[in-house]
Amino acid sequence: MLRKARSVSAVLVLLAVVSQLRARVDSKYPPTVVFMTDFGTVDDSVTICKGVMYSIMPGLRIIDLSHQVTPFSIRDGARFLFGASPYYPAGTVFVTVIDPGVGSERKAVIVKSKRDQYFVLPDNGLITLVAERDGIAGAREITNRTWMIGAALSSTFHGRDIFSPAGAHLARGDNWTEAGPELDSSKLVRLQIAAARFDAAGVNGTAIALDGPFGNLVTNIDAHDFLQLGYAHGDIVSVAIGDHKLAIPFVRTFGEVPIGKPLLYIDSRGHLAAAVNQGSFAAVYGITPPVSISIPRKGRD
Repeated sequence: MLRKARSVSAVLVLLAVVSQLRARVDSKYPPTVVFMTDFGTVDDSVTICKGVMYSIMPGLRIIDLSHQVTPFSIRDGARFLFGASPYYPAGTVFVTVIDPGVGSERKAVIVKSKRDQYFVLPDNGLITLVAERDGIAGAREITNRTWMIGAALSSTFHGRDIFSPAGAHLARGDNWTEAGPELDSSKLVRLQIAAARFDAAGVNGTAIALDGPFGNLVTNIDAHDFLQLGYAHGDIVSVAIGDHKLAIPFVRTFGEVPIGKPLLYIDSRGHLAAAVNQGSFAAVYGITPPVSISIPRKGRD
């Protein structure tokens, strides 16, 4: 009996030590909000939103994903959330305000992924790609006025009045079920994003965006699928991009072609991309995404 009591006591001591270590880790690393908007930085909008969050949770860490998202581009916002969120731990709160429907009947929501990350954003399709990859554990509409600020909500600045305070409440550890009523996650707005189509002749895809300021074309053609066409590094690939028919080398990186020359490569996100070494592919060829891209199987051009 004494031996059993000692065993139980040892387990309790061990649990207490683990709890203390976990508390130290939690206190060492502040709660994190990853913040993204299409506001730009020429005025005070981003700073105001951060001030709202800090006023609710002074110890908050705010990381800027981007505030230069193409204005009104829900697709770009969805793409950036998809690209960045895997690199952040469970519990991270993503506050995203790309909201061309601000002030309309669109809902302000919190979506919890199955990776235990929270996404505070308008219900306009921004969650589409994350939801497809990670799954959704639940969703709530933000209706609780104590999770907002201001006696009278602005009809045009929900980034300040709704999304920023709601994100800070989550980061502070407030129970997200208090934000408002539960939503059927299957009814959240989803973007209709067509996948690349493969057949016996080759692939038909889309150049969906530009890679930041460099003018590289980002496509929806997955690297693994592209390689199934039979190409290897060093091959010249026949490519139709919009109205342009080009023969472009497939290489590992930019410096493998002369300066000013085009190349195809696999980008850091695992998709086929087109670039000009130390130049802008989009500017050189006058291309503005979205635009079609077609590539035949090797030997069929």
